[in-house]
Amino acid sequence: MLCGCVCVLYMTLFSLWQDEAVERCSAPEEPKEHCGQRIMVKCLSLKFEIEIEPIFGTLALYDVKEKKKISENFYFDLNSDQMKGLLKPHTPHIAISTLARSAIFSITYPSADIFLVIKLEKVLQQGDIGECCEPYMVMKESDSSKHKEKLEKLRMQAEQSCSRLGHYRMPFAWTAIHLLNIVSSVGGLDRSDPDSDSERKGHGTWNERKKKGFERMSVGDDMCNFATFRPATLTVTNFFKQEGDRLSDEDLYKFLADMRRPSSVLRRLRPVTAQLKIDISPAPDSPHYCLSPELLHVKPYPDLRVRPTKDVLEFPARYVYTPHTTYRNLLYIYPQSLNFSSRQGSVRNIAVKVQFMAGEDPSQALPVIFGKSSCSEFMKEAVTPVIYHNKSPEFYEEMKMKIPANLTDNHHLLFTFYHISCQPKQNTPLETPVGYTWIPLMQHGRLRTGPFSLPVSVEKPPPSYSVLTPDVQLPGMKWVDNHKGVFNVEVTAASSVHTQDPHLDKFFTLVYVLEEYSFPFRLKDVIITEANMEGELKASMAALRGALLDTCVRFLHQLLNKLIQLIVYPPVIAGQIVNLGRAAFEAMALLVNQVHKNLEGNQDQHGRNNLLASYIHYCFRLPTAEPAMPPAGTQSYEMPMQYATLSRATARPSSLHLSRSKSISNSNPDLASTPVSPDEEVQRIIGSKGIDRSHSWVNSAYAPGGSRSVLRRNPNSSCELKQLLHEELALQWVVSTSTVREAALQQAWFFFQLMTKSMAHHLFLTSKLDIPRRQRYPDRFVDDIAALVCAISADVASRYHKDVELVERLNSSLAFFLNDLLSLMDRGFVFNLIRSYYKQISNKLHTAQNPSSLNALRMDFTRIVCSHEHYVILNLPCSTLSPPASPSPSTSSTTSQSSAFSSMVQDQGVATMFELSVPFRQQHFLSGLLLTELSLILDPEGEGVFFLHKKAISSVHSLLCSHDADPRYSDPQVRAHIAQLYLPLVSIVMETLHQLHDFSDSSPARVRHASAHADDADPDGSSTISQSVAMAIAGSPLPHAKANPFALPTVAGRQSSSLSAECSRTLLVCFLWVLKNADAALLERWVSDLSILQINRLLDLLHLCVSCFEYKGKKTLERINSLTFKKSQDMKARLEEAILGTIGARQEMVRRCRERSPYGSQENVRWRKNVSHWRQNTDRVDKTKAEMEQESVVDGNLATEASLIVLDTLEIVVKTVVASELKESVLGGVLRVLLHSMAGNQSALFLQHCFTTQRALVFKFPEMLFEEDTELCADLCLRLLRHCSSSVGSVRSHASASLYLLMRQNFEIGNNFARVKMQVTMSLSSLVGTSQNFNEDHLRRSLKTILTYAEEDLELRDTPFPEQVQDLVFNLHMILTDTVKMKEHQQDPEMLIDLMYRIAKGYQNSPDLRLTWLQNMAGKHSERGNHAEAAHCLVHSAALVAEYLNMLEDCRYLPIGCVTFQNISSNVLEESAVSDDVLSPEEEGICAGKYFSESGLVGLLEQAAASFNMAAMYEAINEVYKILLPIHEANRDFKKLATVHGKLQEAFNKVYNQSSGWEVRTYFVIFSIFQSSINCILY
Repeated sequence: MLCGCVCVLYMTLFSLWQDEAVERCSAPEEPKEHCGQRIMVKCLSLKFEIEIEPIFGTLALYDVKEKKKISENFYFDLNSDQMKGLLKPHTPHIAISTLARSAIFSITYPSADIFLVIKLEKVLQQGDIGECCEPYMVMKESDSSKHKEKLEKLRMQAEQSCSRLGHYRMPFAWTAIHLLNIVSSVGGLDRSDPDSDSERKGHGTWNERKKKGFERMSVGDDMCNFATFRPATLTVTNFFKQEGDRLSDEDLYKFLADMRRPSSVLRRLRPVTAQLKIDISPAPDSPHYCLSPELLHVKPYPDLRVRPTKDVLEFPARYVYTPHTTYRNLLYIYPQSLNFSSRQGSVRNIAVKVQFMAGEDPSQALPVIFGKSSCSEFMKEAVTPVIYHNKSPEFYEEMKMKIPANLTDNHHLLFTFYHISCQPKQNTPLETPVGYTWIPLMQHGRLRTGPFSLPVSVEKPPPSYSVLTPDVQLPGMKWVDNHKGVFNVEVTAASSVHTQDPHLDKFFTLVYVLEEYSFPFRLKDVIITEANMEGELKASMAALRGALLDTCVRFLHQLLNKLIQLIVYPPVIAGQIVNLGRAAFEAMALLVNQVHKNLEGNQDQHGRNNLLASYIHYCFRLPTAEPAMPPAGTQSYEMPMQYATLSRATARPSSLHLSRSKSISNSNPDLASTPVSPDEEVQRIIGSKGIDRSHSWVNSAYAPGGSRSVLRRNPNSSCELKQLLHEELALQWVVSTSTVREAALQQAWFFFQLMTKSMAHHLFLTSKLDIPRRQRYPDRFVDDIAALVCAISADVASRYHKDVELVERLNSSLAFFLNDLLSLMDRGFVFNLIRSYYKQISNKLHTAQNPSSLNALRMDFTRIVCSHEHYVILNLPCSTLSPPASPSPSTSSTTSQSSAFSSMVQDQGVATMFELSVPFRQQHFLSGLLLTELSLILDPEGEGVFFLHKKAISSVHSLLCSHDADPRYSDPQVRAHIAQLYLPLVSIVMETLHQLHDFSDSSPARVRHASAHADDADPDGSSTISQSVAMAIAGSPLPHAKANPFALPTVAGRQSSSLSAECSRTLLVCFLWVLKNADAALLERWVSDLSILQINRLLDLLHLCVSCFEYKGKKTLERINSLTFKKSQDMKARLEEAILGTIGARQEMVRRCRERSPYGSQENVRWRKNVSHWRQNTDRVDKTKAEMEQESVVDGNLATEASLIVLDTLEIVVKTVVASELKESVLGGVLRVLLHSMAGNQSALFLQHCFTTQRALVFKFPEMLFEEDTELCADLCLRLLRHCSSSVGSVRSHASASLYLLMRQNFEIGNNFARVKMQVTMSLSSLVGTSQNFNEDHLRRSLKTILTYAEEDLELRDTPFPEQVQDLVFNLHMILTDTVKMKEHQQDPEMLIDLMYRIAKGYQNSPDLRLTWLQNMAGKHSERGNHAEAAHCLVHSAALVAEYLNMLEDCRYLPIGCVTFQNISSNVLEESAVSDDVLSPEEEGICAGKYFSESGLVGLLEQAAASFNMAAMYEAINEVYKILLPIHEANRDFKKLATVHGKLQEAFNKVYNQSSGWEVRTYFVIFSIFQSSINCILY
């Protein structure tokens, strides 16, 4: 009984060699507020030459190129406590939020034109701006003695102004900082800087990535990275005084543009000297003590008493497409200019007071205006700065308001204009009202924003003025300048409540009217009544396509929620159901398509728009709140306990399309937790996706609904009015036509995911998770789904060559949808849908012009469907192969995970389980589909191309990876059941053997014969003339040796190798996984049914597996990537390897182009990352030392695991055939694979098992080595001797034991072990002559161990055996002594060759050993490039073989002996055989090597001719082929004859082309002289 090998390793096969995961859609990122690149500005100090009054500062960002202010104002106060004390009467309460001195600015579109503008203001005082600035420009604190009196006077005036006018401000000075100078001067962050990590973290959000797809940056903009620069502390010393008549933003943009010029006009102006110290740095990810723009505390906020940092609201320079996710309702007022030039009276120092009024009474002013610095948090009024003695002032003020969510017609902005008396005069008030105007904020339900040019009333407005606009000429009112617009102001809003878009406003208003049932309702000039409500609402939905995309995106969640609610809750008006379902579906389809088209850069790898995907994943939920009840007399709504459905129309078109890209139920499956039931995945669809969330952006879902529904409902019947969203979507999609249908197809993934989530929510909310799947959904919905899938499958089949990208998305979307349905619906029904898809694609394949593209689509479809997390259960892994009524019956929802594997495989036709038979494909439906696809694509007669090979093989490999990593399937018995699903893979790989990459040969890919697989070159050996010579020296057969009876035939007319190295390696690892995990008894029964050809094909495949996964060593891994292999002879394969072998954007683009190649070169096909479903190779070339170390460990473990699996399979083969008649023909192949595995770099663990198996094999079948082919014995001796010199003690022990038992076995058969003795001697000679890493000391220890075994063997103590062993060991020691001498001359090639020649001469009486040393000499000469000398060594070898062949058999076409070779070299006569008394070739073990045969002679002559050719000795080639041609002619081998004559022609042509007639004569003379010199060198 053979010793079993246990495949136990530290890691499993697939944890060592992971590939890409199965095809699952990752969850989109959570919706979040938009955030650009953030910088923090800290105001540290502000000092002037003189300190006489408080100064207040303002910061804001401006983009000169866009001419836009891109942030709100930040106000700071750096005054000393003494200066602040001057204003204490005016600021009794100071909120801590107004004491902020640091701010965080966000920049979405970095630009070289962004400035940080700093404006300073001071308390209003008498005099214009120039007069007030003069002291700061001429006086210094150091000159205080000179200007002492003047300074005291100024301080006194300042105190008086603060006391009287402290409520008012006046412009003072300004300056600006060019942010690009900050970034470029301090330099960008060094990537290797360890301090920069925390500063860069968190800036890779999807908002930022999305933004890059929209903006068109200028050439220098990409340098403006405000997120990664080193912090800088600046001291600003020069300020420019404000010009009273140039305060507008337009003037500011001119100044800023001028500042960038070298000859700036501003530089020539006299500055206001000051020192403002500020710190600018990238903002931290989570700053402490931060306030939002609404002054809300942002966590972390540990202490409320600490001075806060303000988050400044950004006004992006261009659109930012991000939905609102937080509540915001801010209003900004920008007074711009006032013209009171025609106003009579003393109106010069004008201040504008702004109030937000809830009514007309003065007490109704609301405290909603944000305070500036060092004041209250919210105020009831705000006042603009005053320009001294200016009747037409310009303003730059910004007033920020936090307005109520529910605005009425009475809410308005009130502007009051005052003349401020700067000088205290008797009977003159401080402020005198000189005008009034206002802006009603709500008009026809819309917030009024934008620029206004308002007339100003001289008198107070009359009662009820707030509902009118100032443009209305009220009777009895006096207006400035005859009611002309004299006051310009702009109002903007940053609101998540008010859309500020007329189309959206109208839609939301009509929905609100419907919800509140507030008829009639006036909307502008239209009165909305019950009669026209339906038409108006449909028109408003159709008009949504005219809304701005920016606004649609900002209110995307609310908009979709309303449309969904219109579908779910069909409104009832005047007792009639309103048909809005179709209109809502059309509006949704067009909206979704518009978002996707315009935001093309914001997509994931499956083409899903991130905004839409995140809506479905996080925000969508079925509306559960009923709309408001209609008034009495109308039909009332009822809240049903369960959803009800209504009668449907019978006619449903069967034409339809689709496109999606992600599976909800498969989003981030938690494989670490074992599901309690198969339906737990439905809970996962619902879990953490907004069902219980309370954010405002989630809960806005209430609206009316349904258009086509009236055709299906009887208003008079007693029915519940709530519709099911998934049913309505399916129906509306099926009946849609033209543009709506096309729009839905373009974004089919969206509607599929919406339906899937709605179905899951429906089951959850109605407690239907526990009922049978067939009863979960009504038949009419099932019919709609079937019609939808059928129509979309038809679209995929018919449009694949026209709309490439659309069909790709459509195909994957359909696959993900069916994947999800497997979690929700009857699985037999879903399998029928999959079969329907396959049928339509298959029908199209027969007539397709480019079937490979359809195959690719079908492969993608199969991969996605098979990626279901319950894929194993769906395949019924434990059932017998009896065909069911349906493709696969629905499994019970209550079946537990563990019980699925409880049944045992019944006794049945095992062969059927290893074939893609009809019963197998019906019972294991999904697995059958996958393996059928693989089989068809790998079919050598099929249309499979390289990119299809990779798709198909990677799909299988990915699934096996997922099984291996899944803790649910860790039990070996469970794994065995799973392996049954892939048993046909073994047969598929065996049939594909001739297409696999040849890992055992460095030459171009060729057909592998079993005879050529017996061994590889000794891995420790140095490179020789060729692979064949190395194999010959090692004691292995030549590739052109006599044909093995089990050689595989080639496929006529096809390239012998069509799979790339990467694909072959992946396929083989799948093959090994099945062999490892399959039930051993099942494999034994299968092998017992195989034919002799099939068994040897299996052995050939195992041989290839050993070569494929052989450990290459660290040095090899450092040179090449572990997945980059030798190139195929086929040019396409070589190109593929070249492209895939390196990493880069260009290479990735070319690779994707190749994968998409079957679709043709259409101009509209773009190379986009989201098109390719295959990951880019992530292996880096510049790997770290630790990574290389890890990779080498993984590679070594994988090699061990693969070899152990091969060894287990060999044991199964031997156990199976041992009692059959096939034993003799199979065991040789088994031993060849075993020897091949011993030849490579193997771990000690594997070698211990391998030696155990080898000893058992030799013990049970000794005739295999000692009575049949001597090559196996030679190979075995060489392998054992090599491992006897191993540095690992356990390996040496096992090798020594195996070698001793080999000698003992040979002795017991014939009372001597001459054959083993000769083979061991030859092997050692070969080993020491070729191996660089040969260790003499270790081998001597092993020989001593063998001698000890012989001395202590009690059974053979009285036989000649111990003495013969002693003689053998003595001879081996002598060879080792020669080895020591050779090592001494290792650096002296001439002395080394001379020593090798003397050793060879010493074996004159042993032709086998002499031949071995002649081969060794040829190898050394070839290493040094001495091809002529190597050729002569090979000629001597051939002459030696010919001499003994002549003694063995009399063949007239064979050379007579050495005499035949005299024309090549006269020294070959030294190879003449000694007399028969001394040596007879018939003696046991003499001339037993493979070279002492006709094929061996031919091989040596061919190698000699090749070496002569490399040495440019073309005339000698002719002499060699003169000996070779008669042999080929006798064998009638016309192919080789053609080859030989072709080479002769090439040789003669080279001689002819290189020389003329006299040169040829000279050449022959020189050749004769050179030949003599060669002989002198050799001998």
